[in-house]
Amino acid sequence: MKIRTPYTRHDLQISKKDNVVEVGSGHNPFYRANVIVEKFIDNNYHRSGDIKIYPHQKFVNADGENLPFKDKEFDYIICNQVLEHSENPVQFIKEHCRVAKRGYIETPSLLGEFLFPKKSHRWAILAIDNKLVLFDKSQMPEFKLDFGVLFLDYLPYQSLTYKILQLAEPQLAVNRYEWKDNIDFIVNPTDEYYKSFFTQPWNREMVEILFPHSNISKEFGKLIKGIWYLIKYEMRKLASHRKPLTLEEYKQLKNIPKF
Repeated sequence: MKIRTPYTRHDLQISKKDNVVEVGSGHNPFYRANVIVEKFIDNNYHRSGDIKIYPHQKFVNADGENLPFKDKEFDYIICNQVLEHSENPVQFIKEHCRVAKRGYIETPSLLGEFLFPKKSHRWAILAIDNKLVLFDKSQMPEFKLDFGVLFLDYLPYQSLTYKILQLAEPQLAVNRYEWKDNIDFIVNPTDEYYKSFFTQPWNREMVEILFPHSNISKEFGKLIKGIWYLIKYEMRKLASHRKPLTLEEYKQLKNIPKF
């Protein structure tokens, strides 16, 4: 089940003792991960750069839909901008729940998919009613979606924190889903309630389902919390970490001939 919406992937409930795995770490691995998993090591079609690995991490070449780990081997699993690429998202999600007790999934939202589309993305995804709802992009009708209700008529009047948009509305362009025990999800919904978000222009009612109406005191609270998180995040960035290695540098360091 979903337990919270983190500000970013650096705002996760991971303890120092947790055994952490990241699936699809790509060119930007999470430093806290003990193990990282990558399926494609020979091309960057599904990522924005070459694979990088920190020296302290164990690298595993494997498919996220068939992970070579025992049941609940990890305390926490991270999946950042990967689910939207999967061939079989049902199997992908089940594997995450099998190998870890808790985790974090981040994907583009439907709006994010339109703002920064990628050909390698097979699924448009929204977080609705604490469920991850995946819709096959090839089944979406070819009409011009109009998000004017959201950007012109709603957020400018509703969100005092609009200038720090990503912190004020963390689900706007990205789905951030921290979970425990299991992940509630739907793939290619037939229920018109969920399907309409992917096939119909958004109206005010739909907007308020995704971005519930609030009052000025709640908005002010979001502003203060967002600014405070931003300060803490910037201070953490000052902490010195070793730079990640390329895959070839990692293989030389660990004396690995090949994967």
